[in-house]
Amino acid sequence: MTEPYGLTYREAGVDIDAGDALVENIKPLAKRTLREGVLAGIGGFGALFEVPKRYRNPVLVSGTDGVGTKLKLAFELNRHDTIGIDLVAMSVNDILVQGAEPLFFLDYFACGKLDVTVATAVVSGIARGCELAGCALIGGETAEMPGMYPPGEYDLAGFAVGVVEKDAIIDGSRIAPGDAVIGLASSGAHSNGYSLIRRILERSGADLSSDFHGRPLSEVILAPTQIYVKPVLELLRSVPLKGLAHITGGGLLENIPRILRQDLTAQLEHGAWPRPPLFDWLQQAGQVAEHEMQRVFNCGIGMVLVLDPAQEAEALRTLAAAGETAWRIGSIRTRGTDEAQTILT
Repeated sequence: MTEPYGLTYREAGVDIDAGDALVENIKPLAKRTLREGVLAGIGGFGALFEVPKRYRNPVLVSGTDGVGTKLKLAFELNRHDTIGIDLVAMSVNDILVQGAEPLFFLDYFACGKLDVTVATAVVSGIARGCELAGCALIGGETAEMPGMYPPGEYDLAGFAVGVVEKDAIIDGSRIAPGDAVIGLASSGAHSNGYSLIRRILERSGADLSSDFHGRPLSEVILAPTQIYVKPVLELLRSVPLKGLAHITGGGLLENIPRILRQDLTAQLEHGAWPRPPLFDWLQQAGQVAEHEMQRVFNCGIGMVLVLDPAQEAEALRTLAAAGETAWRIGSIRTRGTDEAQTILT
């Protein structure tokens, strides 16, 4: 009598065929992101990338991040096509602040049971983010782990590597009193503060399908993070920036000090930029104190630039030509005793 075969991997919860199908779906998406330097990408055990020869003394800059509990809203709304843009943005904006040109990106997608359609939507967003940042989607990992995640949920992590000339690294060391502070508009809450946002939505009972200034509230809340790479790199061709700060968790109050010496403070002018209606609504619906708003959300400014005031006009013109909305939002001055390093006046 023939003995029955034992268990298969599929019966244990891992579908190799689904994983193979996803890889085939990813290949044309990754192909759209190809750029100089890619020697071997999707499909191998490791991806190969050659630093462009135009760099004389290249320094590699790396960053990794996720998108936090914004994922929970993506699950709830069954919207998976833009969350990948957020993933790319969080890492490439981080390495941009040191003047780095993003070269390539890798992603990690983990789930309990692989849904090829959902995963393809997520990766399509990642590929779009890479296009916006000018970097190659060169590899990644899809992990199907039965029992690790609730049905319909997944987790994401992203990894970016960029390059900057050693003598062009932006580290904030040249920032001085009198320097101008320019803020670039955010596209929304980006990928920070979503645990608070979700609590506000829950307590307020807001209808996510309702109209919010001409768009569904869900669309406003899930708006993908702005990617600042191309306009800022273009600006750096003509304007030497002294400092850059990506405004993530901690808002303006906690991110600008990361690029300042201890003897300096950034004095920002309250009202120098229009606060998007989303943040006013979140504050009112959640009865959130102003200080808490400022240290949780970007409140309309997603990236801060510090430069010589003589370069301010040219910087604003160049950014506007690149499609960025920017304002002078303050200046740098000597820090007083016991003063914070970011002050809103």
